[in-house]
Amino acid sequence: MPTFRLTRAVALPADEAWSRVTDWRAHAAQVPLTSVSVVTPPPTRVGTRFVARSGVGRAGFDDPMEVVRWEPPEDGRPGRCRLEKRGSVITGWAEIEVLPEGPGAVVVWVEELRIRFVPRLLDPLVVRAGRLVFGRALDGLLRRSGSHV
Repeated sequence: MPTFRLTRAVALPADEAWSRVTDWRAHAAQVPLTSVSVVTPPPTRVGTRFVARSGVGRAGFDDPMEVVRWEPPEDGRPGRCRLEKRGSVITGWAEIEVLPEGPGAVVVWVEELRIRFVPRLLDPLVVRAGRLVFGRALDGLLRRSGSHV
């Protein structure tokens, strides 16, 4: 499966960076033609499920995900989250790590992505598209002011 890695150093404290990158609903504002609904009650924890819906009308598809690891940053320790993608169109996983770095943080996002009906021959294109789309989303989440809890 194609895998890509994104790394961002930010001036935000680790807990704020964590809060922003794990605000699932806020991801929708960063990805065109996408909405996100959280289907389990807050707060986020292992077992939290949400669905990213991309596209328009019948041309859309769901990307259901479940949090299978949830360790917020605490007492100087990094935060770690793992999502399993459980859809019929998109499968794979994403791992988000937020490492305290002085007064700021380093955010690392690693994703393994398989898109149904896309041949493995096109994996390099999937990686490039993933870096572009998820890189823009990550940058937007880390830049935005306020938080959608």
